[in-house]
Amino acid sequence: MSTTVLFDTPGPRGRVRNHLLTAVSVLVVGGIAYWVYLGFDAKGQFEGKIWEPFLDPYTWETWIIPGLIGTLRAAGLAAVLALAFGAIFGLARLSDHAWIRVPAGLVVEVFRAIPLLLLIFFIFYLAPAMMGGGDYAFMAVVLGLTLYNGSVLAEVVRAGVQAVPKGQSEAAYAVGMRKNQVMRLVLLPQGVTAMMPAIVSQLVVLLKDTALGYIIAYVDLLNTGFKILPAVFFGSLIPAAIVIGVIYVGLNMALSYLAHWFERRSRRSRKTAAAPVAPPGAEAIGLRSGGGLDSTD
Repeated sequence: MSTTVLFDTPGPRGRVRNHLLTAVSVLVVGGIAYWVYLGFDAKGQFEGKIWEPFLDPYTWETWIIPGLIGTLRAAGLAAVLALAFGAIFGLARLSDHAWIRVPAGLVVEVFRAIPLLLLIFFIFYLAPAMMGGGDYAFMAVVLGLTLYNGSVLAEVVRAGVQAVPKGQSEAAYAVGMRKNQVMRLVLLPQGVTAMMPAIVSQLVVLLKDTALGYIIAYVDLLNTGFKILPAVFFGSLIPAAIVIGVIYVGLNMALSYLAHWFERRSRRSRKTAAAPVAPPGAEAIGLRSGGGLDSTD
């Protein structure tokens, strides 16, 4: 019987039970969706006049597309910086030198512990004192996302490297490789494949968290599409929420598809003995990554 990383493949009874639970779940979700539809219909939320603005190209050119560009601009830059931050501090936490490992661990733990919204507020109100001018809202959103998500990714990098069995590094040392060569040529190439699901999960979180820029009036999709647009077209709040929600779902699905394509390509090009790293927060539901993540600290 084949197995997966997280559970054993169910037998005949298990499959029947799973199919039954799936059918029941579909019926329940369908019932809830129909109940929500009836509630919206009773309030007139499906009347054509309140959906007309979203059929007008001017609405998209003036509010939705500029907001989408703002979201992608902040998310793209923050993702690049967070990946770099995570790689640097994740590897620093694996250093043999305490003067590197301890400060890196302190930085990671501090920025993981501070709520992201508080971090964005702090940077936004500190920025005018540190800069003579500029887009403070954009800088606050990008730096906040970088520091918070980069700290989480640092733990992902550390766990991914530690997930590679020790025999891999021992064999590399046995043939005369230095530590930086072992890390660069042996551990990281295998660890990246194990890290990929957790990295994708965190990048999706980062993309959604750009919406927190709404609080400091950053021009993003949520601000223009859910705050400004309904104020211009009175009564279109629910349609705006639905349209913006669908756009966010599409963005996250595209990101996930791109990452899964990259993961499949990388798995075909290299073999790894490292177990996949569980996405951030998986410990809360009892999932653990393999490969001795707790063997060293």
